[in-house]
Amino acid sequence: MFRGTLVLPNLTRFVALACALLLSACASRGPAASGAVTVLPQGDPVAEAVGRPEYRIGPSDLLTVTVFQVEDLDREVRVNNSGQVSLPLIGVIDVAGMTVTEMEADVARRYAATYLQNPQVTIFVKEFSSQRVTVSGSVEKPGIYPIASQVTLLQALALAEGMDAVASHKNVLVFRTVGGVRHFARFDVDQIIEGQLDDPVLQGEDIVVVDTSTGKVFLQNLIKLAPFVAVWRAYR
Repeated sequence: MFRGTLVLPNLTRFVALACALLLSACASRGPAASGAVTVLPQGDPVAEAVGRPEYRIGPSDLLTVTVFQVEDLDREVRVNNSGQVSLPLIGVIDVAGMTVTEMEADVARRYAATYLQNPQVTIFVKEFSSQRVTVSGSVEKPGIYPIASQVTLLQALALAEGMDAVASHKNVLVFRTVGGVRHFARFDVDQIIEGQLDDPVLQGEDIVVVDTSTGKVFLQNLIKLAPFVAVWRAYR
């Protein structure tokens, strides 16, 4: 029995919608719909296909703050559990939920208000401690795993101690929500290991589902129709 933690409400409606989307997409893609494996381009195929939502800062993230030509204000700070950091001169500020761009603008505004003229602030997220990925299905240790830096699909599977004896290496699905729309893609792990496909970079809140070698009912409709990913499929 499938052991995944992914909960899909109204399963029948979901499968019908997913099948309709995939049939339409496959009809328009020609040879790829036959199941031929498409070699992915270099880079992050996920971000290239569905966009990369800008990261939002969270508790325990480690940030590097640099103020151009004012080295005394440069700091490496960790966001506390309340979502705050303390910076020289401007004190404690709330940063949880901000994008890097928003925080740069806020810090620059605070310095400009009293201390500096036209400050140029750069912020780099050194550790993404508030992010996590979910790995479920036919793996040795399903669970939700925090990620402190860039993590690929193979690395996420390693966090779950690898696939179990009945896992299907050809049917590893990754789910991602962008702009309120759930996207998914199917990967052949063996081809990633052999270098025929790029190892996709995951993002926080991605869900990895490893199917069994026999296939389970609610995944079969996705797996039968989905070509190996070149463009991610989407459903609502």
